[in-house]
Amino acid sequence: MQPVNIPPYAINRERWKQLTILEQLGNIGSEVGRTLKLKQRNEDFEPALIRALDLFSATVELLIAQKSYRTKEVLRARDQFLLSLFVKEDPSIETYFMQFAIAARNSR
Repeated sequence: MQPVNIPPYAINRERWKQLTILEQLGNIGSEVGRTLKLKQRNEDFEPALIRALDLFSATVELLIAQKSYRTKEVLRARDQFLLSLFVKEDPSIETYFMQFAIAARNSR
């Protein structure tokens, strides 16, 4: 795989702050799902992986600034995603994130 030159802050952090935690995790879940599907199809998943990790980082930065108890959960979810991607496939990670997407949609 060729290295991908994506700026460290590829997403608009100001806009990201405006989203609820449910919306943020739902969006992260979309990128997690995209990454896992691309890997299963033996396609280049590196750009999707970088975007997913950037979304995780943006959320964690906000949670740390807020001194939120949710920080550990989001970091744990990131670790589980990476384990599922590189060590042992675990389809439950997509189910975990889907719940946030559904909750975000229902809360509108």
